[in-house]
Amino acid sequence: MEYRGSAAYDDNEFFAQFLARRNRENSPNNIMEKPVLLQLIGDVTDKRVLDIGCGDASFAKEINCAHYDGVEGSANMVKAAKETVADTDYHIYHSSMEQWDYPVDTYDVVVSRLAFHYIENLEPIFHQIYHSLKEGGRFVFSVQHPVLTSSSKSASGSKQDWRVDDYFHTGERIEPWIQEKVVKYHRTVEEYFSLLMEAGFNVYQLKECTPEPSNFASKEEYERRMRIPLFLMFACVKDK
Repeated sequence: MEYRGSAAYDDNEFFAQFLARRNRENSPNNIMEKPVLLQLIGDVTDKRVLDIGCGDASFAKEINCAHYDGVEGSANMVKAAKETVADTDYHIYHSSMEQWDYPVDTYDVVVSRLAFHYIENLEPIFHQIYHSLKEGGRFVFSVQHPVLTSSSKSASGSKQDWRVDDYFHTGERIEPWIQEKVVKYHRTVEEYFSLLMEAGFNVYQLKECTPEPSNFASKEEYERRMRIPLFLMFACVKDK
C-alpha cells in the first residue's frame, strides 16, 4: 500500500512513530530547518499567519503571531493541532491544501514546512497563496531537498553513500519511510523557482539550511549532516 498526501498520518501506528521521530531533540527539522525558517519569517507578533500543512501545530506556539490559521489534511494531525492551540484563539481547519478556500488579501505571512513535495500539482496552490497574501506579504516554505527526492536509492540502509539519480526526470516517487511507502513528487530547484515566478512572487532568499556546529550535540552528527543538503527553502514576497 502506498500513502498519498497526508493519508499516512491517519494510520495510528505510523502517526505515533512519526511524532516520536519528529519531536526528538536532535531531529534535523528542529536543529537545521526550523532556525532558518524562524530567521526568514522574522517578527510576526502583529501579523496574520497561514500555516499550510500545519501538522500538530507545534510551530504555532513558537511564533507568537496576532492571528493564526492552520490547515491540515490528516484527522489525527488536526486533533493533535487543536490540542496544541487549545489555550489560544488560533484556528485549525481540516482540509487538504488543494481544497482549502483561500481568502483573498488576508494574510501577512504564509508558511509551509515540508509539505509541498507530497503535492502533485503545485501551480494552482501557489497562485491561491499569492492571492491570499496582502501586498507586501511574505511566503516562506521548505521542502525536502531535490537531491533527496530525485531517487529513493538512498532512502534506506546505512546511508554510507548518497545517490543522486534521475534528477531531471521530475514527477512521482515512491519512498520507503517508517515501515511504509509514501508517494512524493520530485521537482528540480529550477522548477520550484519557475512556479513561484509564474505565480507572481519575487523570490528574495533561497536557503539550504547549512548545518550550524553550535546546534549539534556531537561533532560526528554535525559532520554527517554536512555531507548532503536535507532541506530547500524559499522566501518570497508579493510586491506592492
